[in-house]
Amino acid sequence: MKLYYSPGACSLSPHIVAQELGLPVTLEKVDTKAKRTESGADFWQVNPKGYVPALQLDSGEVLTEGPAIVQYLADQTGNTTLAPVNGTLARARLQEMLNYITSEIHKSYSPLFSDTTPEITREERKAYLHKRYDFIEKILAKQPWLLGEHFTAADAYLFTVTRWAAFVKLDLSAFPNLQAFQKRVAARPAVDAALRAEGLIKHKAA
Repeated sequence: MKLYYSPGACSLSPHIVAQELGLPVTLEKVDTKAKRTESGADFWQVNPKGYVPALQLDSGEVLTEGPAIVQYLADQTGNTTLAPVNGTLARARLQEMLNYITSEIHKSYSPLFSDTTPEITREERKAYLHKRYDFIEKILAKQPWLLGEHFTAADAYLFTVTRWAAFVKLDLSAFPNLQAFQKRVAARPAVDAALRAEGLIKHKAA
């Protein structure tokens, strides 16, 4: 399988999940502005939506959308910790949280990355994100991970999008449980490996 990614983008989430699962996934970096891959391919031909992540399967088919990709990856290995068994309430809870992150948090960051976004819109989005993170903060006050005692694909996704806060100057100091969560996730060996592979953490000198 090949994962098309951009360093630190939402594609980091399935990259982390693949690392957690020990799946041999080939990485192909994408210039998301030029829509070209590192090998020179036209990314529009890979994913007509034009954005990462995209997972090219061994069959040649391409799967898109991070929440779908992370569940697919977990299902390939039978890992029921990262993604509970299909048809169970636990799996529905995972999907519930993935949907919340993608619609309420991930997409709320989008305007903050644009230089053309008016300041009034920027402030409104930051205020909205604070409200959405307050919901997460209360969950993390009671348990270490979003769905309880075990790290899941939802935690990888939340970690990924929350890393953007520093880049867009979103102050998260009011959320100590969220900040502690970010540190817990970053300390996981698979997460560290993904961050290093994407050049987000420098390799230690030998």
